[in-house]
Amino acid sequence: MTNMRRRDFLRFAAGTASAAVLGRAARAAGGGKPNIVLIMVDDMGYSDLGCYGSEIETPNVDRLAAGGLRFSQFYNAARCCPTRASLLTGLYPHQAGVGGMVSKGDGGRGHEPYQGFLSDRCVTIAEVLKPAGYTTLMSGKWHVGESHPNWPCDRGFDRYFGLISGASNYFALDDGRKMALDNEPFTPRGEKFHMTDAFAEHAVKFLDERGRGDKPFFLYLAFTAPHWPLHAWPDDIAHYRGKYMKGWEQLRKERYARQVEMGLIDRKWALSPLDAKPWAQVPPADKDRMDLRMAIYAAQITQMDRGVGKVLAKLKELGKEQDTLVLFLSDNGGCHEGGPMGFSRGGKGEIGTKDSFASYGQSWANLSNTPFRMYKHWVHEGGCSTPLIARWPAVIKDGGKITHAVGHIIDVMATCLEIAGAEYPRTFNGQPIVPLEGKSLLPILQGQTRPGHAVLCWEHMGNKAVREGNWKLVSKKGSDWELYDLPADRSELHDLKGRNPDKAADLLAKWEAWAAKVGADKKTSSKGKSKDSKKGKNEEE
Repeated sequence: MTNMRRRDFLRFAAGTASAAVLGRAARAAGGGKPNIVLIMVDDMGYSDLGCYGSEIETPNVDRLAAGGLRFSQFYNAARCCPTRASLLTGLYPHQAGVGGMVSKGDGGRGHEPYQGFLSDRCVTIAEVLKPAGYTTLMSGKWHVGESHPNWPCDRGFDRYFGLISGASNYFALDDGRKMALDNEPFTPRGEKFHMTDAFAEHAVKFLDERGRGDKPFFLYLAFTAPHWPLHAWPDDIAHYRGKYMKGWEQLRKERYARQVEMGLIDRKWALSPLDAKPWAQVPPADKDRMDLRMAIYAAQITQMDRGVGKVLAKLKELGKEQDTLVLFLSDNGGCHEGGPMGFSRGGKGEIGTKDSFASYGQSWANLSNTPFRMYKHWVHEGGCSTPLIARWPAVIKDGGKITHAVGHIIDVMATCLEIAGAEYPRTFNGQPIVPLEGKSLLPILQGQTRPGHAVLCWEHMGNKAVREGNWKLVSKKGSDWELYDLPADRSELHDLKGRNPDKAADLLAKWEAWAAKVGADKKTSSKGKSKDSKKGKNEEE
């Protein structure tokens, strides 16, 4: 056994022992294995929650943070479906078959790392927790396989309700999109239907039906909010109308100041430059339209927060609050799609209503990602940084703290395995399974430290990055690599590659080795003209 393998084995053994201790403690207190509720939102930026500096009202999520732990340096895969694949499997997206976008027909496009649906050489959290005695429930957006046998109930979930596809009208199902109840197609009906509410209501219903006994449960609640199209209830929109007339520059400064005061970010990290037209130069009519767009976006987040509140209330009613780990995070940074002022496509209704289809645009996404650069799709900090909130009253005793430990979406599976005492399989359904990449967050939740990842890597549509310790090497598709010292400059404003060519070369070699291991595309040139999309092209279809 090599030294590296021995260390990995010892860490695994220690983690298993820790899980056993947790299990004994829970049983001694009259309980069983901990329950797990995993909540993911869609296209929400790093600063869009009240507890991460926002002016948007999120009282229920803020209460989660007040009773739990906030992560300041947690990463996703910078895009919807790759992040969901990693979240569910504990692997990098390419290892799970979703290095790019989801394939509508699940017929495969390209080689396996980019086939566009979950590989048969990975397992989902549900597939691993079910043999460990868990009831497995899901409500919300799937987006990692459009056809059978790649639906949630095909991949380990006992109950499912939600959107199989990517983005859709919130008040009705768009043509070409798919919804399901359990393993059968579902078509929403009625004037009172809204996907955000429906996802929360089915999550509560599943908990009510399956969460009353002693059997532990795993619930994955995946909201589409606040992903475009901008669709919210009129009263929620009216609540925010006019509050964004002060403009994106002022609001970015206010969020930044709150983040510094909270201790969420370091004062020495400068606020990234404005990536929008100065608000003073925006014509009055456009200011009003942009105020409306951001008001709807804020309303979508507040509506989602109400849904979270309903789930938390049900946990309390069931007497499950104390020994339920709740994790809350976002799949990528704020979305620039639609250009500076957002897009409006199809339909003739006012933005926010059923007969409209619009985005809030790059200018407001620049606010969402305060204080960072770039957006969803890219792997600069604005694209791949997410809030992560963990609440578990039985374990996290001193709520309200912030941890600066570095974590990644691949760590969620490992965390669930450890606290459930579940075993990650070597084979499943006759197929060899790719070894787990993630590391459990349990020591951090317990107020301890853990050995971090030696390196973390990204590749999405030609955008690439590698982080090792304090250093991050990153490039946009078609552009040169950039090198940043993150503790000094997490806003990524001062490229140090010219001063540290050896470090850049070392990190590049590690990225290349990772890319070869997971099957990431290495052909994209590191020089030339960037093809950044700012024209409102729908890349989430």
